[in-house]
Amino acid sequence: MLEVAVIEDAAAAEASLDPVRARLLAELSEPASATMLAGRLGLPRQKVNYHLRALERHGLIELVEERRKGNMTERVMRATAASYVISPLALAAVQPDPDRSPDALSARWLLAVAARLVREVGELIGGAAQARRRLATLTIDGHVRFASAAQRAAFTEELAAAVGALVGKYHDESAPGGRDHRLIVAVHPSLDSRASGAPGGKET
Repeated sequence: MLEVAVIEDAAAAEASLDPVRARLLAELSEPASATMLAGRLGLPRQKVNYHLRALERHGLIELVEERRKGNMTERVMRATAASYVISPLALAAVQPDPDRSPDALSARWLLAVAARLVREVGELIGGAAQARRRLATLTIDGHVRFASAAQRAAFTEELAAAVGALVGKYHDESAPGGRDHRLIVAVHPSLDSRASGAPGGKET
């Protein structure tokens, strides 16, 4: 089972968003049969089987084993991932385009860039899995508490300068055999700060 899987197909996304099927996906973090799931959800086994077939058709669950019970064969299923992220590709016609209106101080542009990140990394994971190769990535997830808006602005300037200096040092446009990498740096108020009553930034 994968830790996280990216759903790129619109029909698969629709299947995962159905309330009953979403509950089944959560229950199937551990292998279970339709009979077991019917008891947990309080639904007829036939109805559970109907939803399971839809989830299996879209690759969201997989067969673990088959057990013979009398004259019946019980299928034990499991989710293909512990959690799922829906790629903007599932809504390809209306997916965000970060190139449309870039604005470093816009929360909505940040969202568009994040959506592109999900789409691109999802495609890269799929390609790496097919090639049976490891995908080289780096993620830094941190927390910083600013004493004032002025401190936040100063931090932003220093961060931008430091990142710019690193890019200038290592970027080689003419390197033979080189490979482009996308670099994204984001700073936004945390939800914990909002919950504690701290003022958030202005949305643009």
